[in-house]
Amino acid sequence: MLILACISAHGFGHGSRTAAVLTALHRRKPHWRLVVSSALSADFLAMAMGAVPFEQRHCHWDVGVVQADALGADPGATLAALEALELRLPAQLEAEAAWLQQQNEPVLVLGDVPPAAALLAERLGAPLVWLANFGWDAIYGAMGSLFEPHADQALSLYRRGQLLLQCPLAMAMPWGMPVVSLGLTAGVPRLDAQQLAVSLDLPADPERCVLISFGGLGLDFDPAVLARWPEHGFVGSSPELAQAPNGRLLPPGVRPLEILPRCGRIITKPGYSTFCEALGQDVGIHLVHREGFAEAAVLEAALQRHGHHRLLSQAAWQAGDWQLDQPLLPPEQGALPRDGADQAAAALVQFLQETCPSP
Repeated sequence: MLILACISAHGFGHGSRTAAVLTALHRRKPHWRLVVSSALSADFLAMAMGAVPFEQRHCHWDVGVVQADALGADPGATLAALEALELRLPAQLEAEAAWLQQQNEPVLVLGDVPPAAALLAERLGAPLVWLANFGWDAIYGAMGSLFEPHADQALSLYRRGQLLLQCPLAMAMPWGMPVVSLGLTAGVPRLDAQQLAVSLDLPADPERCVLISFGGLGLDFDPAVLARWPEHGFVGSSPELAQAPNGRLLPPGVRPLEILPRCGRIITKPGYSTFCEALGQDVGIHLVHREGFAEAAVLEAALQRHGHHRLLSQAAWQAGDWQLDQPLLPPEQGALPRDGADQAAAALVQFLQETCPSP
Protein backbone atom coordinates (compact mmCIF):
# COMPACT_ATOMS: atom_id res chain seq x y z
CA MET A 1 0.00 0.00 0.00
CA LEU A 2 1.32 3.41 -1.02
CA ILE A 3 0.13 6.37 1.07
CA LEU A 4 0.52 9.57 -0.94
CA ALA A 5 0.31 12.60 1.37
CA CYS A 6 -0.41 15.77 -0.62
CA ILE A 7 0.57 18.53 1.81
CA SER A 8 0.07 22.26 1.52
CA ALA A 9 3.27 24.30 1.62
CA HIS A 10 1.37 27.34 2.93
CA GLY A 11 3.16 26.87 6.24
CA PHE A 12 4.93 24.30 8.36
CA GLY A 13 1.78 23.46 10.34
CA HIS A 14 0.26 21.21 7.65
CA GLY A 15 3.52 19.32 7.32
CA SER A 16 3.95 18.96 11.08
CA ARG A 17 0.56 17.43 11.70
CA THR A 18 0.67 15.14 8.67
CA ALA A 19 4.11 13.96 9.79
CA ALA A 20 2.66 13.15 13.22
CA VAL A 21 -0.11 11.10 11.58
CA LEU A 22 2.27 9.33 9.19
CA THR A 23 4.57 8.50 12.10
CA ALA A 24 1.66 6.94 13.99
CA LEU A 25 0.62 5.10 10.83
CA HIS A 26 4.15 3.73 10.37
CA ARG A 27 4.02 2.23 13.85
CA ARG A 28 0.89 0.31 12.85
CA LYS A 29 1.86 -0.57 9.28
CA PRO A 30 5.66 -0.36 8.95
CA HIS A 31 5.56 -2.08 5.54
CA TRP A 32 3.36 0.58 3.95
CA ARG A 33 5.18 2.97 1.64
CA LEU A 34 4.95 6.66 2.60
CA VAL A 35 5.33 9.29 -0.12
CA VAL A 36 5.08 12.99 0.70
CA SER A 37 4.00 15.14 -2.25
CA SER A 38 4.68 18.74 -1.30
CA ALA A 39 6.71 21.86 -1.98
CA LEU A 40 7.84 21.91 1.65
CA SER A 41 11.61 21.80 1.95
CA ALA A 42 13.36 18.44 2.16
CA ASP A 43 15.18 19.59 5.31
CA PHE A 44 11.93 20.43 7.08
CA LEU A 45 10.30 17.15 6.10
CA ALA A 46 13.32 15.16 7.24
CA MET A 47 13.21 16.95 10.59
CA ALA A 48 9.45 16.41 10.92
CA MET A 49 9.52 12.72 9.96
CA GLY A 50 12.60 11.79 11.97
CA ALA A 51 13.51 8.13 11.59
CA VAL A 52 10.32 7.23 9.67
CA PRO A 53 11.25 6.25 6.09
CA PHE A 54 9.55 8.28 3.38
CA GLU A 55 10.02 9.58 -0.14
CA GLN A 56 9.34 13.08 -1.39
CA ARG A 57 7.81 14.16 -4.66
CA HIS A 58 8.42 17.90 -4.93
CA CYS A 59 4.99 19.12 -6.04
CA HIS A 60 3.21 22.43 -5.49
CA TRP A 61 -0.48 21.55 -5.09
CA ASP A 62 -1.94 24.75 -3.67
CA VAL A 63 -1.22 28.39 -2.85
CA GLY A 64 -2.91 29.00 0.46
CA VAL A 65 -2.48 32.67 1.31
CA VAL A 66 0.67 34.53 0.32
CA GLN A 67 2.21 36.15 3.38
CA ALA A 68 4.94 38.72 3.93
CA ASP A 69 5.49 37.48 7.48
CA ALA A 70 3.75 35.38 10.12
CA LEU A 71 0.97 37.93 10.69
CA GLY A 72 0.48 39.60 7.32
CA ALA A 73 -1.52 38.45 4.25
CA ASP A 74 -1.20 39.75 0.67
CA PRO A 75 -4.53 39.25 -1.20
CA GLY A 76 -3.23 40.61 -4.51
CA ALA A 77 -0.22 38.31 -4.57
CA THR A 78 -2.46 35.42 -3.53
CA LEU A 79 -4.77 35.96 -6.51
CA ALA A 80 -1.80 36.13 -8.87
CA ALA A 81 -0.38 32.93 -7.41
CA LEU A 82 -3.72 31.15 -7.78
CA GLU A 83 -3.87 32.08 -11.45
CA ALA A 84 -0.32 30.83 -12.01
CA LEU A 85 -1.12 27.58 -10.22
CA GLU A 86 -4.05 26.89 -12.52
CA LEU A 87 -1.66 27.04 -15.49
CA ARG A 88 0.85 24.65 -13.88
CA LEU A 89 -1.53 22.07 -12.43
CA PRO A 90 -2.50 20.11 -15.59
CA ALA A 91 1.10 19.16 -16.41
CA GLN A 92 1.86 18.31 -12.77
CA LEU A 93 -1.25 16.14 -12.51
CA GLU A 94 -0.28 14.29 -15.68
CA ALA A 95 3.29 13.69 -14.51
CA GLU A 96 2.38 12.58 -10.99
CA ALA A 97 -0.43 10.29 -12.15
CA ALA A 98 1.97 8.66 -14.60
CA TRP A 99 4.63 8.16 -11.91
CA LEU A 100 2.15 6.67 -9.46
CA GLN A 101 0.76 4.29 -12.07
CA GLN A 102 4.31 3.10 -12.72
CA GLN A 103 4.67 2.10 -9.06
CA ASN A 104 2.13 -0.69 -9.61
CA GLU A 105 0.82 -0.44 -6.03
CA PRO A 106 -2.58 0.39 -4.57
CA VAL A 107 -2.65 4.06 -3.57
CA LEU A 108 -4.50 6.11 -0.98
CA VAL A 109 -4.36 9.90 -1.33
CA LEU A 110 -4.24 11.81 1.97
CA GLY A 111 -4.85 15.54 1.46
CA ASP A 112 -3.77 18.24 3.94
CA VAL A 113 -5.37 20.16 2.46
CA PRO A 114 -4.83 21.05 -1.26
CA PRO A 115 -8.10 20.86 -3.21
CA ALA A 116 -6.19 19.58 -6.26
CA ALA A 117 -5.51 16.32 -4.40
CA ALA A 118 -9.06 15.39 -5.46
CA LEU A 119 -8.10 15.72 -9.13
CA LEU A 120 -5.10 13.44 -8.65
CA ALA A 121 -7.15 10.85 -6.76
CA GLU A 122 -9.77 10.84 -9.51
CA ARG A 123 -7.11 10.46 -12.19
CA LEU A 124 -5.79 7.40 -10.35
CA GLY A 125 -9.14 5.99 -9.30
CA ALA A 126 -7.74 6.05 -5.75
CA PRO A 127 -9.58 6.69 -2.47
CA LEU A 128 -9.18 10.18 -1.02
CA VAL A 129 -9.08 11.09 2.67
CA TRP A 130 -8.80 14.66 3.97
CA LEU A 131 -6.88 15.62 7.12
CA ALA A 132 -7.93 19.13 8.06
CA ASN A 133 -9.07 21.71 10.55
CA PHE A 134 -10.12 24.04 7.71
CA GLY A 135 -10.32 24.16 3.94
CA TRP A 136 -9.32 26.90 1.53
CA ASP A 137 -13.01 27.25 0.69
CA ALA A 138 -13.56 28.87 4.10
CA ILE A 139 -10.42 31.00 3.92
CA TYR A 140 -11.08 32.34 0.41
CA GLY A 141 -14.78 32.79 1.15
CA ALA A 142 -13.86 35.37 3.78
CA MET A 143 -11.45 37.30 1.51
CA GLY A 144 -13.94 39.10 -0.72
CA SER A 145 -15.73 38.74 -4.04
CA LEU A 146 -12.57 38.27 -6.13
CA PHE A 147 -11.90 35.04 -4.26
CA GLU A 148 -15.42 33.60 -4.59
CA PRO A 149 -14.64 31.48 -7.68
CA HIS A 150 -11.65 29.97 -5.90
CA ALA A 151 -13.71 29.29 -2.78
CA ASP A 152 -16.44 27.61 -4.84
CA GLN A 153 -13.93 25.50 -6.76
CA ALA A 154 -12.20 24.39 -3.55
CA LEU A 155 -15.51 23.38 -1.97
CA SER A 156 -16.48 21.37 -5.04
CA LEU A 157 -13.18 19.48 -4.94
CA TYR A 158 -13.30 18.85 -1.19
CA ARG A 159 -16.70 17.22 -1.58
CA ARG A 160 -15.15 14.50 -3.77
CA GLY A 161 -13.37 12.88 -0.82
CA GLN A 162 -14.54 9.73 0.92
CA LEU A 163 -13.55 10.56 4.53
CA LEU A 164 -12.66 13.62 6.60
CA LEU A 165 -10.27 13.24 9.51
CA GLN A 166 -11.37 16.39 11.30
CA CYS A 167 -8.72 17.94 13.51
CA PRO A 168 -9.77 19.93 16.57
CA LEU A 169 -9.71 23.75 16.69
CA ALA A 170 -11.63 23.54 13.41
CA MET A 171 -13.57 25.82 11.12
CA ALA A 172 -16.78 24.60 9.50
CA MET A 173 -16.14 21.96 6.82
CA PRO A 174 -19.54 21.14 5.23
CA TRP A 175 -18.06 18.69 2.75
CA GLY A 176 -20.75 16.02 2.88
CA MET A 177 -18.80 12.89 3.83
CA PRO A 178 -18.20 10.69 6.88
CA VAL A 179 -16.20 12.46 9.60
CA VAL A 180 -13.83 11.11 12.24
CA SER A 181 -13.21 13.74 14.95
CA LEU A 182 -9.65 13.75 16.28
CA GLY A 183 -7.83 14.95 19.35
CA LEU A 184 -4.62 16.98 19.19
CA THR A 185 -2.36 15.85 16.36
CA ALA A 186 1.04 16.77 17.77
CA GLY A 187 4.39 15.13 17.25
CA VAL A 188 6.41 13.63 20.09
CA PRO A 189 9.68 15.17 21.37
CA ARG A 190 12.71 13.05 20.50
CA LEU A 191 15.37 14.82 22.60
CA ASP A 192 15.86 15.21 26.35
CA ALA A 193 14.43 18.69 26.98
CA GLN A 194 16.30 19.07 30.28
CA GLN A 195 19.66 18.32 28.68
CA LEU A 196 18.84 20.69 25.83
CA ALA A 197 17.96 23.45 28.31
CA VAL A 198 21.23 22.94 30.16
CA SER A 199 23.23 23.07 26.93
CA LEU A 200 21.50 26.35 26.05
CA ASP A 201 22.10 27.77 29.55
CA LEU A 202 18.42 28.49 30.08
CA PRO A 203 17.09 29.43 33.55
CA ALA A 204 16.73 26.53 35.97
CA ASP A 205 13.08 27.42 36.59
CA PRO A 206 10.97 26.33 33.60
CA GLU A 207 8.54 29.15 34.37
CA ARG A 208 11.34 31.55 33.40
CA CYS A 209 11.86 29.80 30.05
CA VAL A 210 9.87 31.20 27.13
CA LEU A 211 9.77 29.81 23.60
CA ILE A 212 9.28 32.39 20.84
CA SER A 213 7.95 30.66 17.72
CA PHE A 214 6.17 32.19 14.73
CA GLY A 215 6.48 29.36 12.22
CA GLY A 216 8.52 29.16 9.06
CA LEU A 217 8.17 32.79 8.00
CA GLY A 218 9.06 34.14 11.42
CA LEU A 219 8.33 37.65 12.65
CA ASP A 220 10.88 40.44 12.97
CA PHE A 221 11.22 42.11 16.37
CA ASP A 222 13.63 44.38 18.22
CA PRO A 223 15.87 42.16 20.38
CA ALA A 224 16.29 45.08 22.80
CA VAL A 225 12.77 44.39 24.15
CA LEU A 226 14.06 41.22 25.80
CA ALA A 227 15.78 43.50 28.30
CA ARG A 228 12.33 44.19 29.77
CA TRP A 229 12.41 40.60 31.08
CA PRO A 230 15.95 40.10 32.43
CA GLU A 231 15.00 37.17 34.66
CA HIS A 232 13.55 35.22 31.74
CA GLY A 233 15.39 33.20 29.12
CA PHE A 234 14.01 33.23 25.57
CA VAL A 235 14.64 30.50 23.04
CA GLY A 236 13.64 29.90 19.44
CA SER A 237 14.80 30.08 15.84
CA SER A 238 14.46 33.85 15.28
CA PRO A 239 17.90 35.33 14.47
CA GLU A 240 17.15 38.32 16.71
CA LEU A 241 17.46 36.10 19.77
CA ALA A 242 21.22 35.81 19.25
CA GLN A 243 21.54 39.57 19.76
CA ALA A 244 20.16 39.63 23.33
CA PRO A 245 22.00 38.43 26.47
CA ASN A 246 18.96 36.41 27.57
CA GLY A 247 18.16 35.07 24.10
CA ARG A 248 19.13 31.61 22.86
CA LEU A 249 18.98 30.09 19.37
CA LEU A 250 17.89 26.51 18.92
CA PRO A 251 20.61 24.45 17.23
CA PRO A 252 20.08 23.82 13.51
CA GLY A 253 17.75 20.90 12.86
CA VAL A 254 16.20 20.98 16.35
CA ARG A 255 12.44 21.41 16.37
CA PRO A 256 10.86 23.95 18.76
CA LEU A 257 8.86 20.97 20.05
CA GLU A 258 12.04 19.54 21.59
CA ILE A 259 12.40 22.40 24.11
CA LEU A 260 8.68 22.89 24.79
CA PRO A 261 8.51 20.47 27.77
CA ARG A 262 11.09 22.68 29.50
CA CYS A 263 9.21 25.95 28.88
CA GLY A 264 6.48 27.49 30.97
CA ARG A 265 5.14 29.65 28.16
CA ILE A 266 5.29 30.21 24.42
CA ILE A 267 4.77 33.47 22.51
CA THR A 268 3.30 32.71 19.12
CA LYS A 269 0.77 33.51 16.39
CA PRO A 270 -2.51 31.63 15.84
CA GLY A 271 -1.26 28.36 14.33
CA TYR A 272 -2.86 24.93 14.51
CA SER A 273 0.21 22.73 14.94
CA THR A 274 1.93 25.09 17.39
CA PHE A 275 -1.26 25.10 19.47
CA CYS A 276 -1.38 21.29 19.40
CA GLU A 277 2.22 21.00 20.53
CA ALA A 278 1.89 23.59 23.30
CA LEU A 279 -1.46 22.28 24.57
CA GLY A 280 -0.11 18.76 24.47
CA GLN A 281 2.83 19.77 26.68
CA ASP A 282 0.73 21.91 29.08
CA VAL A 283 2.58 25.09 28.05
CA GLY A 284 0.82 28.43 28.45
CA ILE A 285 0.23 30.30 25.18
CA HIS A 286 0.75 34.05 24.84
CA LEU A 287 -1.07 34.69 21.58
CA VAL A 288 -0.31 37.63 19.28
CA HIS A 289 -3.49 38.74 17.50
CA ARG A 290 -3.69 38.28 13.73
CA GLU A 291 -5.98 39.88 11.13
CA GLY A 292 -6.70 38.93 7.51
CA PHE A 293 -6.81 35.13 7.88
CA ALA A 294 -10.15 33.65 8.86
CA GLU A 295 -8.70 30.70 10.78
CA ALA A 296 -6.98 33.06 13.26
CA ALA A 297 -10.18 34.14 15.01
CA VAL A 298 -11.35 30.52 15.27
CA LEU A 299 -8.04 29.46 16.83
CA GLU A 300 -8.07 32.40 19.24
CA ALA A 301 -11.54 31.46 20.45
CA ALA A 302 -10.57 27.79 20.70
CA LEU A 303 -7.51 28.68 22.76
CA GLN A 304 -9.67 30.48 25.28
CA ARG A 305 -11.87 27.38 25.55
CA HIS A 306 -9.12 24.79 25.88
CA GLY A 307 -5.79 26.29 26.94
CA HIS A 308 -4.07 28.44 29.55
CA HIS A 309 -3.32 31.69 27.81
CA ARG A 310 -2.76 35.44 27.58
CA LEU A 311 -3.82 37.53 24.57
CA LEU A 312 -1.44 40.14 23.12
CA SER A 313 -2.03 42.88 20.57
CA GLN A 314 0.54 43.31 17.82
CA ALA A 315 1.52 46.65 19.40
CA ALA A 316 2.12 44.92 22.75
CA TRP A 317 4.24 42.28 21.01
CA GLN A 318 6.42 44.89 19.30
CA ALA A 319 6.83 46.87 22.52
CA GLY A 320 7.79 43.84 24.59
CA ASP A 321 4.70 44.16 26.78
CA TRP A 322 4.33 40.39 26.91
CA GLN A 323 2.50 39.95 30.25
CA LEU A 324 4.97 37.34 31.46
CA ASP A 325 4.51 38.61 35.01
CA GLN A 326 0.76 37.95 34.83
CA PRO A 327 -0.93 34.65 35.69
CA LEU A 328 -2.16 32.58 32.78
CA LEU A 329 -5.90 32.75 32.22
CA PRO A 330 -7.55 29.34 32.67
CA PRO A 331 -9.50 27.67 29.86
CA GLU A 332 -13.27 28.10 29.81
CA GLN A 333 -13.74 24.38 29.13
CA GLY A 334 -11.56 21.30 29.50
CA ALA A 335 -8.40 20.11 27.82
CA LEU A 336 -8.57 18.35 24.45
CA PRO A 337 -7.62 14.67 23.99
CA ARG A 338 -3.97 14.25 23.01
CA ASP A 339 -4.10 11.10 20.91
CA GLY A 340 -5.29 12.60 17.62
CA ALA A 341 -2.40 11.26 15.52
CA ASP A 342 -3.05 7.71 16.73
CA GLN A 343 -6.79 8.16 16.14
CA ALA A 344 -6.10 9.29 12.58
CA ALA A 345 -3.77 6.35 11.91
CA ALA A 346 -6.36 3.90 13.24
CA ALA A 347 -9.06 5.49 11.09
CA LEU A 348 -6.88 5.22 7.97
CA VAL A 349 -6.17 1.55 8.61
CA GLN A 350 -9.86 0.83 9.18
CA PHE A 351 -10.89 2.81 6.11
CA LEU A 352 -8.47 0.89 3.90
CA GLN A 353 -9.49 -2.45 5.38
CA GLU A 354 -13.07 -1.65 4.40
CA THR A 355 -12.31 -0.24 0.93
CA CYS A 356 -9.27 -2.36 -0.01
CA PRO A 357 -9.64 -5.70 1.80
CA SER A 358 -5.94 -6.67 1.55
CA PRO A 359 -3.83 -3.45 1.54
